[in-house]
Amino acid sequence: MSEPTSPRYGTVDTDYATKLATTAPGDDGPVWMVNLMKYRDVADYSDGRDSTVSGQEADDLYSPLDSLAAVGAQPVFFGDVDQQLLGDAPVWDRIGVVKYPTRKSFIDMQAMPTFQESHQHKDAGMESTIVMGTQPMQQPTAPDGFAPVDWADVAHPPTDDDGPVVVVHVLRFQDAEAAHVTPTHMEQYQSEAAKVALGHGVRINGWFAVEGTIIGDGRAWHQVRFNEFPSKAAFMAVVTDPSRLEAQKDHREVAIADTYTMIVRAQVNDLEASTAD
Repeated sequence: MSEPTSPRYGTVDTDYATKLATTAPGDDGPVWMVNLMKYRDVADYSDGRDSTVSGQEADDLYSPLDSLAAVGAQPVFFGDVDQQLLGDAPVWDRIGVVKYPTRKSFIDMQAMPTFQESHQHKDAGMESTIVMGTQPMQQPTAPDGFAPVDWADVAHPPTDDDGPVVVVHVLRFQDAEAAHVTPTHMEQYQSEAAKVALGHGVRINGWFAVEGTIIGDGRAWHQVRFNEFPSKAAFMAVVTDPSRLEAQKDHREVAIADTYTMIVRAQVNDLEASTAD
């Protein structure tokens, strides 16, 4: 396999690229590619053409749905970032997740003429991106005595002005042994935070362990979590709850080395169904 060339919007991890391309068929299987996207203000085409479209509009032109379908892949999550609560620059604009039937199918798509033709628009529009290959994790059980609450019964139900939001956490832990292993301090935080979040209607769409970052900025990540709330107001009520804040200080901040936390308004959200196969 020839060494992949890094695009302008990030650096290719050649070791992970090799893993994607060479995993034995008997060991291969689905992979969920999580994409964090930051756009240029104005699209910058490498051929020097004049451009008046925004980076986001160029990415909309990119939209490689035909190429994805050709390799059996499908978008299972897509949405715009409403607010980024945690994490240094960049401030991300969109989050997307594509489920590929195999790791190799992700690599195969890169060589397709239709994909290469459309990729010029992504290259023009994208300022930076992180693309992580992930696998579904087992979801935690609710603490004893606590259970999910119907959204009609929560203090901040969905409304026309404030509908459901997905809170996306991208996490790198201190001294983690493996991506699918959650440190003890983080588990203690989860237990305390869940008692608050369940009362406000939280639903777990999917938690994913990161097996590699195919394009990024050199940082490694361990997990990506997608938690849905009935409204932004419901999530903010959890964020400001005193008991959760105490647990965050005592446990979450101790466990985490790096993170992004974003409130996303999802346009496509089939994460839960995509992991049920």
